[in-house]
Amino acid sequence: MTATPARRSQSQTLRRRQKLSELIVEDVKRRIVTEKLKPGDRLPGEAELIAEHGCAKATVREALKGLEVEGLVVSRTGPGGGAYLAEPTHDHASRALRNFLHFRHPDSHQIYALRKLIEPEVAVLAVGRLTDADYAALEDNIALCAHEPVSEDEQRVQRIAEIEFHNVLADACPNPIYGFLGRFLNELLRDVVVLKKVYVPERHQFGAANVDYHRQIVDAYRRADADAIRRLMTDHMCDAEDHLDALEAEVARRFLLEPGAA
Repeated sequence: MTATPARRSQSQTLRRRQKLSELIVEDVKRRIVTEKLKPGDRLPGEAELIAEHGCAKATVREALKGLEVEGLVVSRTGPGGGAYLAEPTHDHASRALRNFLHFRHPDSHQIYALRKLIEPEVAVLAVGRLTDADYAALEDNIALCAHEPVSEDEQRVQRIAEIEFHNVLADACPNPIYGFLGRFLNELLRDVVVLKKVYVPERHQFGAANVDYHRQIVDAYRRADADAIRRLMTDHMCDAEDHLDALEAEVARRFLLEPGAA
């Protein structure tokens, strides 16, 4: 059987010998996990890493630069300087993944295929964990979106705010994987809304439906009613997908009708 290009590429990748700088990067990551290192902990100095790995200074510096690009290390100069561990931010990780997916052109159906699974779980896991500040943020968010927008800019602000409502829940989620996925999908959806200008067509029933669901969800949180929250969030995701699908279709129709679009 003739190997496909993808299989040949994978085979070549497996056979490629790792660079020493890559092995140093892996070793640092292994230490973070096994020794439970924390942000602010100092890595061994260049001389120590050179002696430990039997390599040149340029190799160690290449490894440290790679860790810095990944957001795992910050370099400090002067007395007490050196390489220190840093905690990558959510934005750092999310932005890289979203940039990767921009070239795969995901549509709202593909995003909601996963969002319909993740959002109800995130919402249920946040039960009993919302603070007074969280409730205030949710209520302020609902108030911002409750009135009918009078301009295109206000429609944009409201569409983004409706997504931000869900980020409050993701931040309260105790499971870091669900929390990250929830916020990541929300940000990916925000990119679709903003970059495709899905907020431009007027669809006031979409905003009204979102506000209604959000109010019911907050009420269910105050009652600590996990079953109601799961049901409401599941229904909300299905309804939002239908509305966004209609908005995307309207944006596509308008584009085709624009002069010079063909």
